[in-house]
Amino acid sequence: MEKEELTESIRQRARKNFSLGYNCAECITEAVFSLVNTGMHVDVKKCATGFGGGIGLFGDTCGALVGAVMAVSAVHGRTELPPGEDQKAVAKRSKEQLYGKPGIYRIFNQLPNRFKEQFGHTLCRELAGKWESEWLCRDHALYCREIITETAGIAADLILSDRDTLASQPFGSNVENLEN
Repeated sequence: MEKEELTESIRQRARKNFSLGYNCAECITEAVFSLVNTGMHVDVKKCATGFGGGIGLFGDTCGALVGAVMAVSAVHGRTELPPGEDQKAVAKRSKEQLYGKPGIYRIFNQLPNRFKEQFGHTLCRELAGKWESEWLCRDHALYCREIITETAGIAADLILSDRDTLASQPFGSNVENLEN
């Protein structure tokens, strides 16, 4: 299956998942784990359940964004620290794996930056604030479904792109004010 076709399949499966009753985070993880060979069983999606509604309806980071991070992590995340006996040398190589160029954080930094660029916020309470008194009314549900669909597309793009190219991209907004 071509990248564009698989991306669209992930987007549409995530979209349909919302109609089936999955929460925002589960929608994306289920779609990715079902359609992409991550080496992980699709039941891993149950780890996403608690992130719905910005973590158990607390309203923090949008569950769709968290589900996307989990899905991208299943493909581009690390499984172990760099090898070595010298603890200081391992820690230094680990930091380089994360922060370097290429560096894994550069992949994941793209998710919230692209999400915020598209939707204006990353917090569920900000995204859905106007529906606070009518949570999951039709308009709110349709809006969340669009966020899920588009965020699944962002995740699919990152999952299906070359890791080294992604890991060499400049940082977007970040707490350490890191640049290229």
